[in-house]
Amino acid sequence: MRKKRTKQVFRIALLLGTVISLYFVPWLLVKAWILPLPDTVQAQLDEAIGHGFDGMIVYVEQAGESPQYFASGWHDRETKIPAKPGALFKIASISKLYDAVAVTKLVNDGRLSLDKTIADYLPELRGRIENSDKITLRLMIQHRSGIPNFTDAPNFWAAPTETYEESLALILDRPANFEPGEDYEYCNTNYLLINKIMDNALGYANFQFIQEEILIPLHLNNTFGSLNGVNIYDVMSGYHVGHPFDLKTDEHGMVATAEDVGTFLRALNDGSLFEPGEQEIYSSIYKYEHAGWVPGYQSFAKYNKELDAVFVEFYSTTDPKLYNWNLSEIINNRIVKILKRQKSS
Repeated sequence: MRKKRTKQVFRIALLLGTVISLYFVPWLLVKAWILPLPDTVQAQLDEAIGHGFDGMIVYVEQAGESPQYFASGWHDRETKIPAKPGALFKIASISKLYDAVAVTKLVNDGRLSLDKTIADYLPELRGRIENSDKITLRLMIQHRSGIPNFTDAPNFWAAPTETYEESLALILDRPANFEPGEDYEYCNTNYLLINKIMDNALGYANFQFIQEEILIPLHLNNTFGSLNGVNIYDVMSGYHVGHPFDLKTDEHGMVATAEDVGTFLRALNDGSLFEPGEQEIYSSIYKYEHAGWVPGYQSFAKYNKELDAVFVEFYSTTDPKLYNWNLSEIINNRIVKILKRQKSS
């Protein structure tokens, strides 16, 4: 009798937990997940716009097949310009893949060492960043430094910093989040410092090195280090829920077309981007895919081994609670499922 009652209590608790969890999960995410899978990728994009995204771009390149380009929604909502597959987009933290490749090439050339520390490369920060004499370039690349993340500063995205000095000031003299190498925490400060270290080692802006060593060899003519020199009308508009204005003109680093990101990602994953010895270095320090977020812009660059395909997905709407981020990941997975079903049919 007691055993039966225990099972009943367990079932009630399980049911109650399910109801409570569903209450706190936005129903839009549930709806996007359970809807019947569309027959085509384009239909999935159109469905995503119905979920509340203002615009979306997808690039798919499967080995042995011509690349596929998709777009839905608006390039510019106010002027009613439809989304363009070839539009420029703010790729945010996807740029870390390019940084990691640049570091790899400099290490292979002997101009940087993965085992030297912040104190070695930026001695002025000794005593200003905790454990600066223990945090190596390798640990920074891998987000295992323990340095506080400057973009976590209160209200950062309401008034983002514009310079290296302003960004660095947000974390100077603050205690470490953990001892170097003992944990993992994604941290933009790592790459702020890495870019400064590369600039110093090169004697010029590291994006020039990225152009010479990555972009020009791959013929990536639609990848830029910033909005400077870019025709702003070629940039897809970005919107943040609750913010009344288009965020297109806000400066947040690299911009590129989905095709350019896809071409780079293919070369990264098949190794054609590397000189002898470089891929071994890269594989030991960083990953082969990435995502990015800045207000108004969500971006994903992934390689699917089963399909031998590169996927680049851009979404032009963000929100404060990151529901749209979770929604994007659901849609990304559905796009892969559509292509797998097409391949098997």
